[in-house]
Amino acid sequence: MTIFSKIIAGEIPSYKIAENDRFFAFLDIFPVQKAHTLVVPKVEVDKIFDVPDEYLAELLVFAKPIAKAIEACFPCNRVNMITVGLEVPHAHVHLIPTIHPSDVHLNNPKIKLSKDDFIEIQQKIIAQMQRS
Repeated sequence: MTIFSKIIAGEIPSYKIAENDRFFAFLDIFPVQKAHTLVVPKVEVDKIFDVPDEYLAELLVFAKPIAKAIEACFPCNRVNMITVGLEVPHAHVHLIPTIHPSDVHLNNPKIKLSKDDFIEIQQKIIAQMQRS
């Protein structure tokens, strides 16, 4: 069982942004930008292109309102979606608010956020999604 499966199962706490029967979105606890969010299919598959087709088709639709909420709440030119998949053997995408192309580099220094910071970010995104 991957760390993401444990987060989805509630065995490890997270700052959940959204969830449905197929996907789970939560704040990255080692973000490169404020509001850096991970979107994870609930099916445990290592590589993004091994995820069942119906999940791949729905992934963008699930991620879209989250990305739009991030873009509305945090300074950025856009929210970029990247896949790397080397750090955890569970397919996932990163939603990262971006001003400069270098903002999405996962090897950038990680932002230090307090628990209160994470909660504030989480609440802003969720509230914006509810307004939309």
